[in-house]
Amino acid sequence: MRLTLGVYRLTLEFPDDEKFGLVSQLRRAAVSVPSNIAEGHAKNSSGEMVRFANIALGSLAEIETQLLIAKSLEYSKHQKIDSLLAIAAETARMLHGLIRSRKQSDS
Repeated sequence: MRLTLGVYRLTLEFPDDEKFGLVSQLRRAAVSVPSNIAEGHAKNSSGEMVRFANIALGSLAEIETQLLIAKSLEYSKHQKIDSLLAIAAETARMLHGLIRSRKQSDS
């Protein structure tokens, strides 16, 4: 959730002509991460949790790529983007841990 809120705040600074481009893409990917985690949790199955966690990881990869593009285009201060990249990396580590633990519990 922290990443999603950060992305929304960051994209408020982007140029108006990116409203339907990078802003839209980043926000969709950012909302996808917690949404997929929640959906996987609601399925009440380790296999489904792993599947949705992997989808969330894919969305995180999109976010990281899009943030790097925004950084290269200098749409915001590098410090703000780097902070969100750190949160994305932390989220990815947690998701990888969740996936490992769920796979081990199924073994």
